[in-house]
Amino acid sequence: MSGTNGTLVILGMAIVTFIIKAAIFILGGRINFPPLLRQALGFIPVTVLTAIIVPMVLAPRGGGMEFHWRNPQLVAATIAILAAAVTRRQLLTIVVGLSVFFAWQAWIAG
Repeated sequence: MSGTNGTLVILGMAIVTFIIKAAIFILGGRINFPPLLRQALGFIPVTVLTAIIVPMVLAPRGGGMEFHWRNPQLVAATIAILAAAVTRRQLLTIVVGLSVFFAWQAWIAG
């Protein structure tokens, strides 16, 4: 994804998410949403975040997919997923992911 297109996609996703969340917040007391729709709307932030993160992890240089050990984003994301699954602690997962990323990047560059 090129810089301009990527920025437009991110802005578009942010606007759509904002409008949906604002509509629920403003109209939430006046409109009774079906339980299935209410549950589905709860997944929007996770979906948007995933749509932003996955391309950055799998294709960090904007080219093709980089499924190898020299991709620090992929290594750090994999370790962070494992840390999240084992500990269920968000802050620890972030610290582990960032630590692995910077350490792996320094090791690869050095």
